[in-house]
Amino acid sequence: MCKGMVFNIQKFSIHDGPGIRTTVFLKGCPLRCRWCSNPESQLSKTQILYDASVCIQDGACIKACPQQAVQRKGSRIVIDDAQCLGCLRCIATCKAKALQVEGVCRDADEVVATCLQDRDFYEESQGGVTLSGGEALAQPSFAKALVLRLKQEGIHVAVETTGYIQPAVFQKLAPLFDLLLFDIKHYDTEQHVLGTGVNNDLILENLAWSVKHQLCVLPRIPIIPGYNASLQDAKGLAALLTSLSIQRVQLLPFHQFGEKKYEMLNRDYEMKHKKALYPEDLRDYQQIFLNQGIDCFF
Repeated sequence: MCKGMVFNIQKFSIHDGPGIRTTVFLKGCPLRCRWCSNPESQLSKTQILYDASVCIQDGACIKACPQQAVQRKGSRIVIDDAQCLGCLRCIATCKAKALQVEGVCRDADEVVATCLQDRDFYEESQGGVTLSGGEALAQPSFAKALVLRLKQEGIHVAVETTGYIQPAVFQKLAPLFDLLLFDIKHYDTEQHVLGTGVNNDLILENLAWSVKHQLCVLPRIPIIPGYNASLQDAKGLAALLTSLSIQRVQLLPFHQFGEKKYEMLNRDYEMKHKKALYPEDLRDYQQIFLNQGIDCFF
């Protein structure tokens, strides 16, 4: 029996691959992107999020924690992730439902059964299932179990990946998927480190291997203000894709959908005051790729 740490299963997704899809979000990621919209995905363990706006401050959660991982700091509750064992006693005692769990250990067969509930929608729309995260391939055994079971059922399976995976692992898993949605953050190694905490050598190695072995790869570039949103950045990224003989790319304009989660995790959000981007803001950016013969779309 193969188990993995899952923090969400989102049905009727239309942005994570072709058709109507179910997106399975797995916990754990080796990157620490400053703009991450799923900060609860980064740690590979169960986490407790706290919503101060509904808390009644009765202290029941503090008393319930056997590890003293729940503390009051000023007017809010703070959960120490290092101390927390994920026993969920704090959540059980929270009358106001100010606490919520992110990350549950689930059996692969259970997850597949949930996905198969929407088989009819996949067939009608040529959709399927997408593994996401975090970094889905950071749980290699669980990811493999999921994709193999789904493929046995004739389901199209995609994976959203940072590409920051050891080649020995990546080369075993990547060919199992029908589609690799491959994030590219920056063409410059130093800038990649500043934005994500890791360099891009491993990422580009795995991307080049995927192209060489004719896997179905769609590079996707999150466009982040002040990081890779200039026209010069577009030229650098277009040159990178051209050097790898990649002729198609998707642009993902920056959004603020994850901002509330940082507050609930008691974490600072560096992008808090940055304005969201929209396709109409990025037409000149897009045109640079088109001028290089790259099919560039949103």
